[in-house]
Amino acid sequence: MPRTSPYVLHLTSTERSQLESLARKYTSPYYTVVRAKMILLAAQGLANDQIGARLSVPRPIVSQWRKRFFEERLAGLEDEPRSGRPPVFPPRTGRAGQGAGL
Repeated sequence: MPRTSPYVLHLTSTERSQLESLARKYTSPYYTVVRAKMILLAAQGLANDQIGARLSVPRPIVSQWRKRFFEERLAGLEDEPRSGRPPVFPPRTGRAGQGAGL
């Protein structure tokens, strides 16, 4: 028996247009496009298993983003701050970019 999600999504026209815009952007990060497509398919009434199969994403990931959108709407699709030390890039040292003998 297929699982049904308790998070039934109904989109406003503004949300739908923003999600469709995100899903079409080739310059957006891949994860943003996939999240937008997941929510659009969920709003059409597809089950998490079907969405996962269409987008080649595991069902638990689809379930996670459906729940976050249900609780937080569009803001829920953004990445949350990660724990731990932020990446630090060392300052440039040496003579990179300078020609030999200068």
